[in-house]
Amino acid sequence: MAVNILKFGTSSPADTSPLKALKAAGYDSADILAVVGKTEGNGCVNDFSRTLSTHVWEPLVPDKAITIFSGGTEGVLNPHVTFIVTEKKPTGLQAAAGRTRPLEPHEIGTPEHAKEVASSVGAILNGAGISSSDVHLVLVKCPLLTSEKLESIKAISKIPATTDTYESMAMSRYASAIGIATALGEVNDLEEAMRHDTTWSSKASCSAGAELEDCHILILASDSKTEKPQIRAASTYMADAIDAGAILRILDRVKSDNGKVLQIFAKAEASKDGLINGFRHTMNNDSDIHSTRHARAAVGGLIAGLVGDTRIYVSGGAEGQGPPGGGSLSVFYTVAES
Repeated sequence: MAVNILKFGTSSPADTSPLKALKAAGYDSADILAVVGKTEGNGCVNDFSRTLSTHVWEPLVPDKAITIFSGGTEGVLNPHVTFIVTEKKPTGLQAAAGRTRPLEPHEIGTPEHAKEVASSVGAILNGAGISSSDVHLVLVKCPLLTSEKLESIKAISKIPATTDTYESMAMSRYASAIGIATALGEVNDLEEAMRHDTTWSSKASCSAGAELEDCHILILASDSKTEKPQIRAASTYMADAIDAGAILRILDRVKSDNGKVLQIFAKAEASKDGLINGFRHTMNNDSDIHSTRHARAAVGGLIAGLVGDTRIYVSGGAEGQGPPGGGSLSVFYTVAES
């Protein structure tokens, strides 16, 4: 399915005015395949800005469409929504979306969770006729554990992946990332990968929230059959939170193509060893502000400064999404018709 990317800032998590801007650009709500947003909450378990955005947007989009909202716009990051909209003619960019079945609370963050994501991503790719080699990004919004869910697990004598609700976010993201990596052929042994926390995908971007029970999946890929693609994609990974080189290499390609960046999707995390390029950082030792918030602000500021745009999608917690301490990076840009 050929698609285009448009993005608009929001004044609050409940702001749906970008839909008017979308219509002014020539698109109808029926054209929406996905709404991907950054909301101004804390990005933690109790970030209800994601829930509010989901609540107001889902009635406005087609049943086939999905919503993915990531909390946390620390630093210079701009709260905004990115629309993935369908096009009648090839653009060079194709997309497909879908959902897993609802996950049982005791499955969240487990190999069963990863298997469901792997199966769903594989089915979506097959159904859309997209080759895994053309994929540049797989976005997943996955569920997390709450106190209520932990009690429900206890009531049926099951064992949760963790009893720490915040840790469940990380475990859910990692299981989703391993599922993506398996579907894309980056991982051969899912069970083995789930026994460690160092396996990663260069194309995965996963965010956890309490606003859903299933996993929402969006796949963005190049269309290799399009002779003169107007929208192009490039993906890589940042080795650490200050890896400007990775970003600049892609921006050099955009410049050489005389292109303009449409959107950037990046993952960010504070390295567990407390070092960046050999220098000590204090993100993991701050008892007032969680490290994921520090990392979003740092990486968001770096990318925004290089691109000149604060309406970028930077998500914290990069477990299995790029190398430890770094994160996956995907850039989508348009080029003028020749």
